[in-house]
Amino acid sequence: MRAKTPSESRTVMTDLVLPSETNPLNNLFGGELLARMDRAASISARRHSRRITVTASVNHVAFNSAVPLGSVVTVEASVSRAFNTSMEIFLDVWIEDRFTGERTKANEAIYTFVAVDDTGKPTEVPPLEPETDLEKERYAAALRRKQLSLVLAGKMKPADATELKALFLNN
Repeated sequence: MRAKTPSESRTVMTDLVLPSETNPLNNLFGGELLARMDRAASISARRHSRRITVTASVNHVAFNSAVPLGSVVTVEASVSRAFNTSMEIFLDVWIEDRFTGERTKANEAIYTFVAVDDTGKPTEVPPLEPETDLEKERYAAALRRKQLSLVLAGKMKPADATELKALFLNN
């Protein structure tokens, strides 16, 4: 299976925030933003694996800035690491100033998707080869996040979490 780069899975979705998508403060509903991020992440996972993909978990969401009514919002998603059958997808959410066109990072999230075959059974995905410094940073951090998740779920012994131990032993 040929290794792929994060740019091969990159998905960019841009849309406008409409009145029916806002809360009483005229900001985008958090759930609406989660749905947009889930769709972008799903496309990225599918582009990487060329398989049916399903959301396994939403590992992290940071609602750092409100997204006001009328904003142009862009969700950028790409695979940050591929494991056996799962992929971590890192998402950046940008809002565009209506008057200047300046983009500001408003939110970010990390989702995990699993590739499945036609019967719903998890199936192998291609490896990922990060290229840029940011891609390499996210790639390395993905393994630490996965190990932490496995330890917390009782599926890995803390002593076996080599990447997590290295964080504390090397500092």
